Amino acid sequence: MKIDTQNAKVNGKNGFHSNGHSTDIVNGYDVMGDNHVGTSIDTPMRADAFELSDEEKMAVIEDRFRDIMEVMGLDLTDDSLQGTPHRVAKMFVKEVFYGLNPANKPKISVFENKFGYGEMLVEKNINMNSTCEHHFLPIVGKAHVAYISNGEVIGLSKINRIVDYFARRPQVQERLTVQIANELKEILKTEDVAVVIDAKHMCVSSRGIQDESSSTVTAEYSGRFKERATREEFLKYIGL
Repeated sequence: MKIDTQNAKVNGKNGFHSNGHSTDIVNGYDVMGDNHVGTSIDTPMRADAFELSDEEKMAVIEDRFRDIMEVMGLDLTDDSLQGTPHRVAKMFVKEVFYGLNPANKPKISVFENKFGYGEMLVEKNINMNSTCEHHFLPIVGKAHVAYISNGEVIGLSKINRIVDYFARRPQVQERLTVQIANELKEILKTEDVAVVIDAKHMCVSSRGIQDESSSTVTAEYSGRFKERATREEFLKYIGL
């Protein structure tokens, strides 16, 4: 790949970066990313997001990631590196970001609450692996979920699958927390849902401030979980 160094000016006299954005706009991007600011409850997606098949997306990503590696000066003829563009493309589409595609949404069946169980059901310490949408670095932590049945229940493993599905996309932790709660409320036809996520962000620990000890906790409470006694019972169960 030939790199156009003539036009690759950064912070040049004209005040523009090589991508055509002014330095003020680019500085604004940095501020938003460092502050971890989200813009919407729904994951921002274009209308044509699924016109390409997974295989077509992987082919495009493979080509473009190869370009990125070449710009960085890596030798793609090396045995260890030559397969990396393909591996990254497959990882993005099939694994790390599989939750972007509604076709991958887990199929959830609900069942009648025949036991008449009327207390909260808590699924805690659910492994959660996501990706910060500002720097595309990992978010790793635990999700804790609870609901009070309104006559219907779901299989316990389905809660884990719901968490994983919404986590497997570029995310902001606050949005992820709300998306999981909203999905459970819709499936279970109840407002009595609580979600807490406690996670570490690699964009905090490995760059910027480089704080490896901190974690981020977000919560979404609905229905009876807005009542102090119910909420405190839930928090006692999950150890927070």
